[in-house]
Amino acid sequence: MASTITKDMTFFEVMRMNPDTVKVLQKHNLGCVGCMGAQNESLEQGANAHGLDIDVLLKDLNAIFE
Repeated sequence: MASTITKDMTFFEVMRMNPDTVKVLQKHNLGCVGCMGAQNESLEQGANAHGLDIDVLLKDLNAIFE
């Protein structure tokens, strides 16, 4: 499995990569664990819907793998 998270990945894919990603998503006020859209919605779509900067979100998520 890839160790780099991209904006095209779904929230579900990201959460499956590492449990610590959930903490990062929660830090950005994303309640993805209980969201039905997590399986189909990309990080970019979710960030846009919540008014978040996708680059900041990706930086925080990918910091887990550094």
